[in-house]
Amino acid sequence: MAQAIAITGGRVVPVEGDPIDGGTVVLQDGTIAAVEGPGYAVPDGAEVVDATGKWVLPGFIDAHAHVGVSEEAEGWAGQDTNERTSPVTAQVRALDAINPADLGLRDAISGGVLAVNVNPGSANPIGGQTAAIKCWGRTVDEMVLREPAGLKSALGENPKRVYGERNETPSTRLGTAAVIRSAFVAAQNYQAKLIAPGQGSGPVERDLKLEALGRVLRREIPWRQHCHRADDIATAMRMAREFGYDLVIDHGTEAYLLADQIAAASIPVIIGPLFTSRSKVELRNRSLANPGRLAAAGVTIAITTDHPVVPIHFLIHQVTLAVKEGLDPVTALRAVTIHPARIIGCADRIGSLSVGKDADLVIWSGDPLDVMSRAERAYVDGREIYRYDYDRRDGVFADVWAR
Repeated sequence: MAQAIAITGGRVVPVEGDPIDGGTVVLQDGTIAAVEGPGYAVPDGAEVVDATGKWVLPGFIDAHAHVGVSEEAEGWAGQDTNERTSPVTAQVRALDAINPADLGLRDAISGGVLAVNVNPGSANPIGGQTAAIKCWGRTVDEMVLREPAGLKSALGENPKRVYGERNETPSTRLGTAAVIRSAFVAAQNYQAKLIAPGQGSGPVERDLKLEALGRVLRREIPWRQHCHRADDIATAMRMAREFGYDLVIDHGTEAYLLADQIAAASIPVIIGPLFTSRSKVELRNRSLANPGRLAAAGVTIAITTDHPVVPIHFLIHQVTLAVKEGLDPVTALRAVTIHPARIIGCADRIGSLSVGKDADLVIWSGDPLDVMSRAERAYVDGREIYRYDYDRRDGVFADVWAR
């Protein structure tokens, strides 16, 4: 049994529970063993980390990013976000392209982000399977939290631009919707053959595209729908009703215009990135006030950087400015912890400081919603992997090869 670590004296923010001033969090064998208030007796032999005057929170989660597949400072060689060779690439997996050595993953940790859902890009109407991973590890296989964690799809400008420039289908919004519908109908037919194969026809030949789409139809994984404009969001909701799958709206720039309908349908929105210019038409209504508008209407929100569109370590700064523009601070922290954990299907392991969950947490110098606060220490699976060195004005990481 590994030595326990007791983080004592800080303001503990469990997320699923009230903050505890002068609290203690005990890490043992990779999980959280205790979350207690003042006066708790630290276990004998535990390493004590004094967090007096500091804040202790679960690691943040970015539920939509391209870290690891869109590598920083690597140019063409590190760009594996979009398989642009076909409008339907449901069979491709982000897992097979994630590079644990991507600099963006260490940036994430320095910003308190300890988990991320890595998505394929939005060039294709159906882009591929997402992977929920921790931001620390030697190989992606040991970083995985859930895989696949969803299937990426895109509506709006991106697919119609990519294929329209080639004079291929789809070159319009209606063409994009038709491509997606046709793929789902093919997957329904495939599933029917698997259940009741024809007489004397032998085994049904495997089709990796249709197998992936079948997982969505069986509601094993959610449909991750890239869409910005309100009319595209309405199309996403229409197709979800037609085929009966679990929908997650990614980006949702104009989701606030349909907030009542989205809330009534219990569809979560992963909103962002929020630090961008209005670089295309469908972003004209981008606003830092939109997360607050959605939350006030009863929509479950998570906030994303869409890294590398916004550097992933700026996730909490987007949250801070959303609070400035009306988002409730409690909801704001939930939007980068337990909400994304639930959306990616990992809330049993991460997203809050609860006994039995993974010991993935961050000690902050102060309130993380204060732009002057910084992540001082980070723990993954109960092991300290990062510490900020004030003398060096830089972060120091553990040796990943020693895991």
